[in-house]
Amino acid sequence: MDTATAEIPDSPPAPVSLGEAFRYWLKLGFISFGGPTGQIAIMHEDLVERKRWISEKRFLHALNYCMVLPGPEATQLATYIGWMMHRTWGGVIAGSLFVLPSLAILAALTWTYLAFGKLTFVAGLFYGIKPAVTAIVLFAAYRIGSRALKNAVLWTISLAAFIAIFALKLPFPYIVLGAGIAGYIGGRIAPDKFATGSHGASARRYGAALIDDATPTPAHALFRWRRFSLILAVFLAIWGASLAALIGLSGWNNALTQMGWFFTKAALMTFGGAYAVLPYVYQGAVEHYQWLTAGQMIDGLALGETTPGPLIMVVAFVGFVGAWTKAVFGPEALALAGCAGAIVATFFTFLPSFLFILLGGPLVETTHGDLRFTAPLTGITAAVVGVILNLALFFAGHVLWPQGFPGRFDWFSLLVGLAASAALWRYRTGMIPVILACGSAGLIYSLLDA
Repeated sequence: MDTATAEIPDSPPAPVSLGEAFRYWLKLGFISFGGPTGQIAIMHEDLVERKRWISEKRFLHALNYCMVLPGPEATQLATYIGWMMHRTWGGVIAGSLFVLPSLAILAALTWTYLAFGKLTFVAGLFYGIKPAVTAIVLFAAYRIGSRALKNAVLWTISLAAFIAIFALKLPFPYIVLGAGIAGYIGGRIAPDKFATGSHGASARRYGAALIDDATPTPAHALFRWRRFSLILAVFLAIWGASLAALIGLSGWNNALTQMGWFFTKAALMTFGGAYAVLPYVYQGAVEHYQWLTAGQMIDGLALGETTPGPLIMVVAFVGFVGAWTKAVFGPEALALAGCAGAIVATFFTFLPSFLFILLGGPLVETTHGDLRFTAPLTGITAAVVGVILNLALFFAGHVLWPQGFPGRFDWFSLLVGLAASAALWRYRTGMIPVILACGSAGLIYSLLDA
């Protein structure tokens, strides 16, 4: 939309009912492809430019807040806007519908993968998809690094994080803590090295919006200590009761209970987006709990890339496969166990996101100041680049040497990975077309080689 030439409406659109908002958030849940960047772009085009539910300045103000939170920023942004428009239930509906369609789709695809994955057709598709996923993760490290590593200090933090996880095998939480401390100290010693820009620098006008630049903060969005304490107590009660129910049903050591506890911790570690938390999920789900294999983790990431919703929905795949593998309901109820695992993983991963918005949103709306990345977060973001690079190398090792390093080298996977890298870097092809093309190549090669 060219605001320089087009007429800018000077009156806001008609008020939006909760039912109309429900229908939009449900639709968004089915079309939210493209990762957080694509999802935020879809919401901007719909809610700022076309529907004018919220002005760009207020949209970017909310996005700045969501960017500094752990968790999926696009989901939190939808929750924030839904909360601003229709109070607590509006936020819960917006955030839930952003996730639930992808949960159902991913559960169905995971069941198909586990039940029929050994068939030539399915195995051939994933044979080609695996090197594409490796290229995608490597491309993610490049994209984040090109934005985050602005000077030698941040490059040093990133290199140190890579060495820590690749060579020293340090757990991801320790790396995050160390990077945050380095950022805090560095921000005091050399603040210019840890300064970052604001998303709100280039706000444009598309016409009067329902929540406009000068629209007063609604009463429900004003900060009150009583409301703050109530929301915190309610969410702690929901989390505690849910975990206690799992313990009561199956005991502390059961896979479902351990998933609830593990993915709660994972939700608090996702500074930098879904790619940042993948190493932590890998360390826990593959190496510690052995809910799935390294190869299955790569396949799960591929499924997550090709379904709508946040990429962190790969946790639903991990939960499904883990509960299926552990046969938590017995060998005769594997599908039911898988669905339960997917639900548990998703619930405990996303619950903190609702807390951050409903608890912190009033503080953001009350201040209405420009949010900035803190120096500790800048350090964490730099470390995330090194961690993601390690993840890409880990995937490459399993894809190119499928039987381990003493085994044969897979030249076909190398060629597919190079082609996928060229498509992403040189031709800026979308991730879904790349995955589909590589999957088709893998299928054709498998059929010819059979």
